[in-house]
Amino acid sequence: MEVSDIEKLLNDALELDELHVAFDGSQCKVIAVADFLGELSRVKKQQAIYAPLAETIKAGAIHAVSIKTFTTSVWQREKMFNLPL
Repeated sequence: MEVSDIEKLLNDALELDELHVAFDGSQCKVIAVADFLGELSRVKKQQAIYAPLAETIKAGAIHAVSIKTFTTSVWQREKMFNLPL
């Protein structure tokens, strides 16, 4: 599994304004930016990002996922503290 594979899974499933993925062989870190995320609860945000990766996780290609989500306006303020991976 490559970073580009993970990015494709997420971008095909979700309309994200910005996506940053780091993958070190079994652990995946995702920063997702989209305005629709602002309408969701914290749990629903995590589920939205997790869902496209579920089969890959189940297959064992990804062991752990760390997810951070932002709306575009919040990302503009917070990106200096959450620099892309």
